[in-house]
Amino acid sequence: QVQLVESGGGLVQAGGSLRLSCVVSGRTSSTFWMAWFRQAPGKEREFVAALWWVGRLTDYGDAVKGRFTISRDVAKNMVYLQMNDLKPDDTAVYYCAASTTGTPPRLTSSYSYWGQGTQVTVSS
Repeated sequence: QVQLVESGGGLVQAGGSLRLSCVVSGRTSSTFWMAWFRQAPGKEREFVAALWWVGRLTDYGDAVKGRFTISRDVAKNMVYLQMNDLKPDDTAVYYCAASTTGTPPRLTSSYSYWGQGTQVTVSS
């Protein structure tokens, strides 16, 4: 079992920045990919970014590439999402997710564990 708790969401103006955090606990030794997804009202859950827990591989969704950065602190069991140059279209609930398999990181079906989500609202 892996438990995930996100924090750091809030209200920010367009062009601003936020950093989301995710505390990872439980059987972290069985974790392969850590990822961030987001879901806006009336839309499907969307891949944002992923990181290979024991390496340096990263992957980003096209909508956030160049603006968002995923990182981790293995010693603290933390995953972060630094979000810069935020846009109103980035408004969504952001979820931290953990995969215990090596299946493709962009698929929601690859992830067995999810946090409760944190709201990010970007005003224009």
